[in-house]
Amino acid sequence: MKPIQNDKVWQSEALVQKFLSGVRGAIPLAQMQVEVMLRLLSTRSGKLRRFLDLGCGDGLLGSAILEKHPRALGYFVDFSEPMLQACRQKLQGRRAEILQIDYGKPTWTESVRSHGPFDAVVSGFSIHHQPDHRKRALYREIFELLTPGGWFVNIEHVAPSCSTTTRLFDATMIESIHRLHPHLSRATVSRRFVRRVDKEANLLAPVDRQCDWLHAIGFTEVDCYLKVYELAVFGGCRPR
Repeated sequence: MKPIQNDKVWQSEALVQKFLSGVRGAIPLAQMQVEVMLRLLSTRSGKLRRFLDLGCGDGLLGSAILEKHPRALGYFVDFSEPMLQACRQKLQGRRAEILQIDYGKPTWTESVRSHGPFDAVVSGFSIHHQPDHRKRALYREIFELLTPGGWFVNIEHVAPSCSTTTRLFDATMIESIHRLHPHLSRATVSRRFVRRVDKEANLLAPVDRQCDWLHAIGFTEVDCYLKVYELAVFGGCRPR
């Protein structure tokens, strides 16, 4: 199998639809992950006026924020046009601006700075496609885009500490996907999940290392607020 290029894999309409219809809904504790994000954002003082959903996909996280904060203005950023098409459909009639931007490039902030600063920056299952040096630089760029007291919350696929974690994660995902698609045999679901085409685009980093990066940048209240196997909700706050 040829190596997957991160800048191309999510431009595939077929892959995007396969993820949105067959994988996204199978993520364990997905609703709790969103609830933790919303609870963290609720800890800030003052109204949440504008936020950035980075690597927004179909806009699931930002849509949840708009449900909770209907007067907020959301900026939804992704480089994948198929994902943005799904996002536009989800956000029809909402207070949202959708921007096609590749945040993998350090110049990306030039395209959003005029819309900020932001009271929150959130991201879901996106930043793990960046190499570690770019993740760390991106976290600093996010810090600079936040208002004092603003939150960065990342719902993310992270590196396991041991092989048991991966075995449990894989088994849980396979069972969950199988429940969504009972017409497929479990063996078929297992084979497709383990051999999924986007797997090589995952550049996972341990959550504790990423929290250390946030601390070093200057974020406060840094923690991993929820973790199940290879999935984590972590982040921090820009000091007032």
